[in-house]
Amino acid sequence: MKNTALTRTHIAAGAKMVPFAGYNMPVSYTGINDEHAAVRKNAGVFDVSHMGEFILKGEHALDLIQRVTSNDAAKLKAGQAQYSCLPNNEGGIVDDLLVYCMEEDKVYMLVVNASNIEKDWDWISQFNSNNVEMHNISDKTGLLAVQGPNATRILQPLTEIDLMNMPYYTFAKGRFAGVDNVVISATGYTGAGGVEIYFPVETDDEDNNAVKIWNAIFEVGMADGIKPAGLGARDTLRLEMGYCLYGNDIDDTTSPLEAGLGWITKFTKDFTNCTALQEQKKAGLKRKLVGFEMVDKGIPRHDYEIADEQGAAIGIVTSGTQSPSLGKAIGMGYVNTAFASIGTPIFIRVREKLLQARVAKLPFA
Repeated sequence: MKNTALTRTHIAAGAKMVPFAGYNMPVSYTGINDEHAAVRKNAGVFDVSHMGEFILKGEHALDLIQRVTSNDAAKLKAGQAQYSCLPNNEGGIVDDLLVYCMEEDKVYMLVVNASNIEKDWDWISQFNSNNVEMHNISDKTGLLAVQGPNATRILQPLTEIDLMNMPYYTFAKGRFAGVDNVVISATGYTGAGGVEIYFPVETDDEDNNAVKIWNAIFEVGMADGIKPAGLGARDTLRLEMGYCLYGNDIDDTTSPLEAGLGWITKFTKDFTNCTALQEQKKAGLKRKLVGFEMVDKGIPRHDYEIADEQGAAIGIVTSGTQSPSLGKAIGMGYVNTAFASIGTPIFIRVREKLLQARVAKLPFA
């Protein structure tokens, strides 16, 4: 099991550590609900250095990205980022990812899920027929997500980059907390605002860049009550926003159209399985990913069956939790299209009991 450059810092801070995507990661420090509330109302810091980063460069870098991703990366200018996915040949998704345009038409950074680093690298590599220069910098890159409505204000003293006025899905490169070559991006996985901070990590000693930046953030944010947050709160926050989690809500068997990701599936260009996805859109979807809230008391869990009033199976739960912000149980899952309308009553099979829920509009919060 791998460690991030901050593993010892998390343990010293009393974090509960769990294995995740091959890494030893903090799931919580003071409790999921407490960390969730800190991010929604103020600011919290997540160590997400387990994520993967690839650099693609050369005159055919954009062509390769256009070939393997569903969104239109040709629209990106230097300093802009884009959410996208890697479609497979069978109608599913290899992974979802972020595409960063570092230098227009020439240099890009792809940020992929930790559990899919090797899988994604191999997938993209098989389409690299024009000798695009590819570098897997995952092990040499640290990543902190500082999220919440007060995040940019708290962090501003640590950099000359104008964090307060950075447009959504843009980024800048510069000096942060005394560390050079830092990329700060107005992105995140919580829906609470804030930034993600990428930085070079060459060593895992106690004086590495990760520790310097982590300590600087908490020193400057102490008076404002900034808190560390773990994977538990990250999951409840993203689910309240209806954001997909790879391996739960999207995977190799789920179409981006079924998952509500038609907005990142651009048929104005050619990409993997483009024709089949166009045909699926034209024919109409047989199932859709929906959000739902529980009416009866109970927590929906991954892989629980979704049924109609008569108990006939109509779908499957992909994610579920007790929402800290709403005080009710919520979830997402795939249902037959006939049951996908907002307000439709559905039932979750929990220990052979059918608990009532209703399809809800996303985001929940």
